[in-house]
Amino acid sequence: MLNAMLTNPDMPVESIVASLNGRQKVAILMLAAGREKSSKILKQLHEDEVRDISLAMSGLGLIRAQIVEAVCYEFSRNFEAAEGLIGNYETTETFLRKALPTELADKIIEEIRGPNHTSMWDKLVNIPEGVLANYLRNEYPQTSAVILSHLQPAYAARIFVLLPEDYATEVMTRILHMETVQQSVIDSVEATLRTEFMTSVGRSSGRNSYQLLADIFNNFDRNTEARLSEAMDHMNHDDMEKVKALMFTFEDIKRLQHEDLMKIIREIDMEKLPLALKGASQTVREMFLECMSKRAGKILIEEISALGPVRVRDADAAQMEIVITIKNMANAGEIDLGPSDNDDEMIM
Repeated sequence: MLNAMLTNPDMPVESIVASLNGRQKVAILMLAAGREKSSKILKQLHEDEVRDISLAMSGLGLIRAQIVEAVCYEFSRNFEAAEGLIGNYETTETFLRKALPTELADKIIEEIRGPNHTSMWDKLVNIPEGVLANYLRNEYPQTSAVILSHLQPAYAARIFVLLPEDYATEVMTRILHMETVQQSVIDSVEATLRTEFMTSVGRSSGRNSYQLLADIFNNFDRNTEARLSEAMDHMNHDDMEKVKALMFTFEDIKRLQHEDLMKIIREIDMEKLPLALKGASQTVREMFLECMSKRAGKILIEEISALGPVRVRDADAAQMEIVITIKNMANAGEIDLGPSDNDDEMIM
């Protein structure tokens, strides 16, 4: 809507400028001033102000030169730009990285690249899991389903661990069969959470509910996964089978093609691999060794042996880190997580 208005040659410039809000005008001024001057200004602003300007800037698109001039004139100075300016994610990211520390720039860039209202739900994960779990215990399962379906899977998994098993399985079932939630309902939930926790929340999720729950299960430790998987299977066997089909665990690496595993090895943190393989099956270990030179494979075996006894949760954490890398590569289309032609082989 805004992009169409800014590029519409038939719409009077005065009308366009009058319809812009303050953040949008500031974003245009920043683009007009250039990176060096704007970076100095951004450094003087509060984090929330930088975020608001960044969100406005990233949504501007192509801006006609006449509009730039009018906005600058309104700011009590003249400006001329023959070609106009472009406000998009790339130019916004350049400004932020020039003006802010890397960690803060990354945080804001991630928010503006996400769906609308990202900051609301992202900030909710700063609440201790126990606090939110205790809050959800007193909510209707449907309300908890709406909240947990909007959270990052890793954080949601830690919440489920703290909920009573019967209640947790009921919430999971509601997530799987949740109809499209009206925006008014989400807004009401967000308003309540703001009041209860005095923070900002909000990311809308249009993800497949089975994939969402599969991602949550992927973040459970082994005992929790087994316990809640059994409970869910008892409640609804068909639902749990669908969830299992979408899960990808470290052991599922044996489904991958050799070429894809080679790509994965180039991307993962190799310092985590010995610990991850310490808790893996011999089949998965051998698959990794087949992708290495004899010398590298020998070193890997020695590193695994040198670890001695390790805690299961440490091995799980190392495996999860690698699984996250694998799923990110799959989402980017770099590898295929579909079953390989070797699925029928016997594991001895």
